[in-house]
Amino acid sequence: MNDNRENKNDYRQKPIICRSSRVFSLQLVKFFNGCFISISEDNQKIGSLHVSTANASKVTTAKVIPSKVDSIFLTSISERVALMLNGFTIVNFSACRALNKLDMEDILSEILKLIE
Repeated sequence: MNDNRENKNDYRQKPIICRSSRVFSLQLVKFFNGCFISISEDNQKIGSLHVSTANASKVTTAKVIPSKVDSIFLTSISERVALMLNGFTIVNFSACRALNKLDMEDILSEILKLIE
């Protein structure tokens, strides 16, 4: 099936080296109606999973696998990206320990660069 819309389905992966010296692997798969974001420290694995959907200015988020720490940060990423894309966002997050403010800023900055 060939529709003449631009193909927005792509995959990107990059390391994030935070100012605190922690290293995360960021994987992002963009689709026409949303994206999947995976953030892992050390080994790539399934961790906390948040799903958001945006329609106009309303966002709904489900915490499929809740996070013991950093829940507000994950919800913020999921909802912000869903609003930017006006679609779905699935965020997977796995870390060895809780994030500090600098880690959060560095991770968010890299995600936003890949989305825009």
